[in-house]
Amino acid sequence: MTAPRVSVLVPVRNEERHLEEALASLFTQSEQRFEIVAVDDGSSDGTPQILADHAARDSRLQVLRQPPRGIVAALNAGLARARAPYLARMDADDIAAPERLGLLADALDADPSLGLAASKVEYLGDRAANRGLALWVDWTNGLRTPEDIARERFVESPLVHPSVMFRREVVERHGGYREGDFPEDYELWLRWLEAGVRMKKVDAPLLVWRERPDRLTRTDPRYSTEAFFRAKAPYLYRWLGERNPHHPHAIVWGAGRVTRRRLAPLLAAGLRVQAWVDIDPKKIGWKVDGIPVIAPQDLPPPGEAFVLAAVGKRGARELIEAELGRQGYRVGVDCLFCA
Repeated sequence: MTAPRVSVLVPVRNEERHLEEALASLFTQSEQRFEIVAVDDGSSDGTPQILADHAARDSRLQVLRQPPRGIVAALNAGLARARAPYLARMDADDIAAPERLGLLADALDADPSLGLAASKVEYLGDRAANRGLALWVDWTNGLRTPEDIARERFVESPLVHPSVMFRREVVERHGGYREGDFPEDYELWLRWLEAGVRMKKVDAPLLVWRERPDRLTRTDPRYSTEAFFRAKAPYLYRWLGERNPHHPHAIVWGAGRVTRRRLAPLLAAGLRVQAWVDIDPKKIGWKVDGIPVIAPQDLPPPGEAFVLAAVGKRGARELIEAELGRQGYRVGVDCLFCA
């Protein structure tokens, strides 16, 4: 095979149920200059045989086998083996649209300033039973421009991991996946965005993303809400140091116990809360940890303080953003959302 344009990294463990469909969606890509680097992370079902059968029929499938060491080790093993200048991700239970690899590679070709291109995804799961995850997919599908992705990165992970394609040189310059008690993909996006890597999405759903009860994002503590806050805290603190003229001081919107607990890593990093903002009249006028709780209408004018909105309750963001906007606060300038 000639040198591939794209290497697709597919970590896999015990995916005999969906692997055939995932591989079929890759082998039928309109862009044919690709290789699949499948890393079998200690499968004990029929996965190894499925991979071996397909590799025997198509040399574009490269199979690595390792003991069960986890997704980070599998991804980094795949990165080390991949040969192409563009590296795409995909899970072994997802389905790629036929034009996925071609459109993402074309997007990177067309804009040399981009380090990563992704796509919208189609959620394949029970939206009623998993409403939170489905709403996150809807939210991230709405983030298309580099500015959108950079601005919203402290709210949640702005990219669905298996939907991305990035340049090899970005990995070489800023590093690959890191082990830790945090989501490996979110930490990667934060690190690359901090380094100035520009990311965008093409306006098309090029991946069917399968949601399952046994997905790592549901079963592994590294993907808990608290783990996401641990991952973002050092990056957010440095962002505030560069853009908040009152740093390390800020007013935090959200005085509840859950919000304060999740902000603990940021407080440990050095954030100094000037006041808590809350809409509950029972809290206004009280002090929490010795810090006053104020009403939204008591915020100082923009420029005299920086507001960090840390309420994660659904629907709250829209209300907070509307009130901050009414008072003249600008997201990314005078205020920022981090939940």
